[in-house]
Amino acid sequence: MKNAGFLIVLLLFFSACKEDNQIEKEISKIVVDVNIERFDLAFGTAQPGDLPKLKAEYPFLFSERIPDSVWVERMKDTLQNELVAEVKSTFSNFNNEQQAIESLFQHLKYYDTSFKVSRVITVTSDVDYRNKTIVTDTIVLISLDTYLGSDHHFYEGIQKFLTQNMKRSQIVSDLAANYAEQYIFQEDPKTLLDDMVYFGKQLYFKDKMIPFTSDADKIGYTEEQLAWAAENESEIWRYFIERELLFSTDNSLASRFIADAPFSKFYLELDSESPGRLGQYMGWQIVRAYMNTNDVPLMEMLQKNADEIFNKSKFKPRK
Repeated sequence: MKNAGFLIVLLLFFSACKEDNQIEKEISKIVVDVNIERFDLAFGTAQPGDLPKLKAEYPFLFSERIPDSVWVERMKDTLQNELVAEVKSTFSNFNNEQQAIESLFQHLKYYDTSFKVSRVITVTSDVDYRNKTIVTDTIVLISLDTYLGSDHHFYEGIQKFLTQNMKRSQIVSDLAANYAEQYIFQEDPKTLLDDMVYFGKQLYFKDKMIPFTSDADKIGYTEEQLAWAAENESEIWRYFIERELLFSTDNSLASRFIADAPFSKFYLELDSESPGRLGQYMGWQIVRAYMNTNDVPLMEMLQKNADEIFNKSKFKPRK
């Protein structure tokens, strides 16, 4: 009987893989026209006389409250010129990123036939690492100075748990997260589970939209951090259950297990070993379990409430 059960699971696994491969073939045939506009280079090499043309082409990047003299001074600023030079050197070739963005758009078009490709514009932002990418219905902005590499000297003074994701492999993952926010509906979170499932939806959205990236890049972990989370799933889950945290409305839980942080806060010796955002990781596994056990379209799942997803997920942590 055990062998029969294993065989059924194996057949279901291969059937799912075959279906996924067929979907990916269909997606690869979708035509999307993506043109990367390198505003960072255009502004970085511009002279004061070029300013009117740049403002005409990119009016949304120039605040009317800022006089032209400020932009002219920025063109001459030594630090700005160094930043532009670093970006130009690091991203002299943007082909891999363009291909990844095109694939993301193909997947978005497959799952949402009304999706329209936006203008994709690269900029610099004085290393505004809190807004590395911005997505609207018509424009995508990518601040390349926030992806120069985790150990770049421009990032001195920024905490390591943040700089570890200031690398080019995170660009398409960050964009997918921005788009996920547009599709996910969930009422204002009241419990830890609400937060967990919200980010679980976001990460599952990445599973479908950027399947060509690693799980580590999707969640922004190192491979070692991802392995730690997987190996300790049972212990993490037991901690949440024994302390009745899932349905707790304690506001501090979000900062302990959901928000960006150098580590998760169990208030145990293992804290220093753990990665941050383990609540997001566990929410991801809950949503994956839900989608594996329920025949629900992606976009429909993104609208469901956290309690329903959890109750129907039959989630069990790996041992």
